[in-house]
Amino acid sequence: MANVNIKFNGRDYLLSCDDGQEEDLKNLARYLDKRFLELKKGLGSIGESKLMLITTIKIIDEFFELEKKINLNKNDFNKLSLKFKELKSLAINYKDEKELEIENLKKEITQFEKKIETNHNSYENMLDKVTKSIEEFIDNSESSNNIQ
Repeated sequence: MANVNIKFNGRDYLLSCDDGQEEDLKNLARYLDKRFLELKKGLGSIGESKLMLITTIKIIDEFFELEKKINLNKNDFNKLSLKFKELKSLAINYKDEKELEIENLKKEITQFEKKIETNHNSYENMLDKVTKSIEEFIDNSESSNNIQ
């Protein structure tokens, strides 16, 4: 344990604290003394015990207000965290759906390419047959004309 000399309301006090906590204790004592002196100036001479009680109540009130704010912020943070998780889930689902849609579109494109190739080949075959048929017709026609 460490011993610390602090000044409060113009008087010195020797207090004990855990090793390493000396500066924290001095800072707390300075804060308490400052608040006490502020109230003493504002309220006048109402007795040290009553002034100490009022100072303590004011500091505890500040503490409880801060605690309320922290809890509200914690609740807000938890709500935001849930919203973020929902958005993340929606984004992942959207991405998965779009990847599936892209995959399906790729399959459709492949099918269309195969149909185009098949139709192209069919068109080429048909064109070849028609060309042969016309050539045969012309040959037959010429042969017929030569026979007459």
